[in-house]
Amino acid sequence: MDLINAVIVLLNYTIIPALTYGSQLALGAIFVTLIYGILRFANFATGDMMSFGTMFAVLLTYYFQSIGISFGFLPTALLTIPFAIFMMILYMLLIDQTVFKYYRIKKSPPVQLAMVSVGVMFVTQAVIRIIIGPTDRRFLDGEKFILKATEFKEMTGLAEGLTIKSTQMITIVVTIIVVAIMFWFLNKTKTGTSMRAYSDNEDLALLSGIDPKKVVLITWIIAGILATIGGILYGLDKSYRPFVYFNNMLPIFAAAIVGGIGNPYGAFFGGYVIAFAEIFLTYAYKRFLVYILPESLEPNSLMQLLSTDYKFAISFSILVIVLIFRPSGIFEGKRIWEII
Repeated sequence: MDLINAVIVLLNYTIIPALTYGSQLALGAIFVTLIYGILRFANFATGDMMSFGTMFAVLLTYYFQSIGISFGFLPTALLTIPFAIFMMILYMLLIDQTVFKYYRIKKSPPVQLAMVSVGVMFVTQAVIRIIIGPTDRRFLDGEKFILKATEFKEMTGLAEGLTIKSTQMITIVVTIIVVAIMFWFLNKTKTGTSMRAYSDNEDLALLSGIDPKKVVLITWIIAGILATIGGILYGLDKSYRPFVYFNNMLPIFAAAIVGGIGNPYGAFFGGYVIAFAEIFLTYAYKRFLVYILPESLEPNSLMQLLSTDYKFAISFSILVIVLIFRPSGIFEGKRIWEII
């Protein structure tokens, strides 16, 4: 029984949270790798674009709640996803047409486009601050738990209770569905094939009659969908604090590079690598060890490898290690210096 209790402790505090956080990072990392793979630049506005889409979901959720619209036991925010995606896509296309298109036509080097994206990042932050402000906002409603610890204890008679939050299950399920549809689109449709061909060899794709304007348009649309859904899922699971999304840029980029920049499969996998590393290395294992060690060996300290204050340092360390020993990433993407 003690071993089962130990497993439940790990599920509650490491495995399920890591799967949830990894799903959120995976969507952001695929956004990064898609933009780089097709549009040829590192978009440093990724986190703030996720925040921008989530902002509309928060505002629409408050509006729906005020007029009595809900989604039953599910969060009302899920109803706002199509509207938030629409606004996000409009914003991205506006930014592309007024900013990125000019540099794309000039055939500017990737480093110049990356610096331009930094400017877009600051503009996006300012717009968010003007519209919704910098304060923390919670917009989760509906049932908060799919399985409560007390219910699990009553069913099993165990000392530890398994807890599964609705946002955790929604995040994991929605991510799997969205990523599966995206991979199907990229691999099985004519447009997806055109996008992959454009990514592999732009000049050859143009000679083959592929319309670059259409490829760019579809890329931004997919990116808008990924950014909005990823941002909403993160906001539901934690809360909506606009500038926390900026802080998430490091683990998102780390996930994309670890998996292999320019490789969507690698970005998806990299999200979970970073999430599991951050959570497993900052978790205090005392409660877990109490169940598996003899009483005489029970630890007195928290048995925590690193403080949670070093969470982003873990992402950075993994990023540096990968750049030194395998710069193309786990799934053989582009080498990081090719970005600049």
